[in-house]
Amino acid sequence: MADMPNIASILKSEIARVARKEVRAGTEPLKKATSAYRSEIAALKRRCQSLEQQLRSVNRSTARVRAAPAADDESGAGRRFSAKGLASHRKRLGLSAHDFGLLVGASGQSIYKWEEGSARPRAKNIEAIAKMRTIGKREANARLAELR
Repeated sequence: MADMPNIASILKSEIARVARKEVRAGTEPLKKATSAYRSEIAALKRRCQSLEQQLRSVNRSTARVRAAPAADDESGAGRRFSAKGLASHRKRLGLSAHDFGLLVGASGQSIYKWEEGSARPRAKNIEAIAKMRTIGKREANARLAELR
């Protein structure tokens, strides 16, 4: 009778060992699959980050390409326009907005709007403004006298 509890405990431990072995055998493929999925997810995250970075780069270059033709179309021959630069040049020449407008073929009101940045000159006006940059006070006054 003394051997009975010993056999019961041995049987119980053997059943637990076999059960653990079966569970391990069932969970091992799941662990391998989980590990593979995690590495795939990490690779996909890296690829996603790379693609997002490329997309940002393409968007930046596309924005530059879009901006460049717009500037060329509006300002003729790729000239840039600066409202602050126009105001300072007009003051350097000592001309009123009306007089400067006569020289570039626009109204005084247009000159004010261009200087404050609420409007942008057309291509022909930008060309005229660019030509005005090459003349001084005397020549500007001489041209004004001819126009009047």
